[in-house]
Amino acid sequence: MSGHSKWANIKHKKEKTDAQRGKIFTKIGREIAVAVKEGGGSDPEVNSRLKDIIAKAKANNMPNDNILRSIKKAAGEAGSVSYENILYEGYGPNGVAIIVEALTDNRNRTASEMRYIFDRNGGSLGASGCVSWMFDRKGVIVIENNGEVEEDALMMEAIEAGAEDVSDNAEAYEIYTDPVNFSAVRDALEKSGYSFASAGIEMVPQNTVQLKEEQAEKVMNLIDMMEDNDDIQNVYHNMEVV
Repeated sequence: MSGHSKWANIKHKKEKTDAQRGKIFTKIGREIAVAVKEGGGSDPEVNSRLKDIIAKAKANNMPNDNILRSIKKAAGEAGSVSYENILYEGYGPNGVAIIVEALTDNRNRTASEMRYIFDRNGGSLGASGCVSWMFDRKGVIVIENNGEVEEDALMMEAIEAGAEDVSDNAEAYEIYTDPVNFSAVRDALEKSGYSFASAGIEMVPQNTVQLKEEQAEKVMNLIDMMEDNDDIQNVYHNMEVV
């Protein structure tokens, strides 16, 4: 995980958050709908998948009223709209590997839009498995280093709860877990009073492609265009800006 900074991605997203907050909440609402339908109901204490999505919603400052409304709506419309989880893989400019997680009710529409976005931005949509072997699925918890967090205490609590690694990049602490242990680590840190900048199961690159800022700009244009798409939930990459 050396060289990969989740915090850098979060800072970039924060610059767009105010204008796109409504879209972010809509996407999380879609994830809640799928979690309720496929994960085992509307009780987060029973449905661990829903519990993880709620943690993600809170990390994105989604109001509790919105979360509860989304859960009730999902429980009442369990048989209406059916969303499909699809993973797209490909390459962006300068050989950057990209994985896109989508939730769609129209596979053909989303595939066409993904191909268009890759092509327009100098990338290429690849076959399933073409880049996923370069990534590991990990639980990732990010806590902003605001000067009030005691590093040694955080590391001890995280490791005792089951975390694999804790890194400090001066601006934030990034905690990595096996997906199986993610909920336990997140719950333990939440009970200890830590606030999360983000928390979720993600695709973490094993190695990174180092790009200068002007090279990285082309990749970020591609990622921004993807994140503006209503069907796209998450975009992962192995780019590191140097």
